[in-house]
Amino acid sequence: MATVTTLGEFLRVRRERLRPADVGLPEGTRRRVPGLRREEVALLAGISVEYYLRLEQGRDRSPSDQVLESIARALLLDGDAERYLRELARPPRPARRRPARPERVSAGVRNLIDGWPTTPALVHGRYMTTLAANSMAVALSPYFAPGVNTLRAAFLEPGLRALYRDWDGMTAKAVAYLRSMAGGAGDDPRLLELIGELSLHSERFRTLWARQDVQQKTSGVALLLHPQVGPLDLHYEKLALPGAPGQMLITYHADPGTPSSEALHLLAHLTDR
Repeated sequence: MATVTTLGEFLRVRRERLRPADVGLPEGTRRRVPGLRREEVALLAGISVEYYLRLEQGRDRSPSDQVLESIARALLLDGDAERYLRELARPPRPARRRPARPERVSAGVRNLIDGWPTTPALVHGRYMTTLAANSMAVALSPYFAPGVNTLRAAFLEPGLRALYRDWDGMTAKAVAYLRSMAGGAGDDPRLLELIGELSLHSERFRTLWARQDVQQKTSGVALLLHPQVGPLDLHYEKLALPGAPGQMLITYHADPGTPSSEALHLLAHLTDR
């Protein structure tokens, strides 16, 4: 459950990642712990040290919006991280658990992506498992095929790691995105199972998860090295599907006239053979 204990851990990690110079404070001497001291965060946020200590220790369960805003400002949190902070401080009431229904992609969305002959496209469910993919997505990587959890594959499958020229950057963004999506749903059994599995088997995931980074990035550039067509610089977009909670349509495209565009069309030709 996303409780105040989770909130306290988030505050502690983000506090320890800041240096005094980052927030305009003198470095001082005799610092035995990394980052800012609790009293420095309290000073910057305009609250008492005792109250901030209660928040980090999980002894206060109702910080006001004003306090949360002040702490976010003191810790230099961006919009995504501040939203996550508020979700941790205001976790939804636990609803009665019902048997999970299988996630299904509508026929309309399937027909839409199947009609894109040169645009790799797939649909992720709420746990980053592929629910539907067109032939170009599978040609881009077999790990984009339906039924594959791309987050798990990113950390545990050497084949998907080899696809990304910037695997370190990609995995950092993926974990920050996962944390942004988890928010107040930290008690979801399937989510906890996925986090536990990756924490057990991937040192890289453990390191990134412990950083408490939060980033709901829905567009960017994927730097790939395809075994058949070579380097690809592809723009990606993640679009939430209306009426399908947790489902994201992900597309990849290249700038017209670029080597990546030519390589993508070559891949489409090879796929049709």
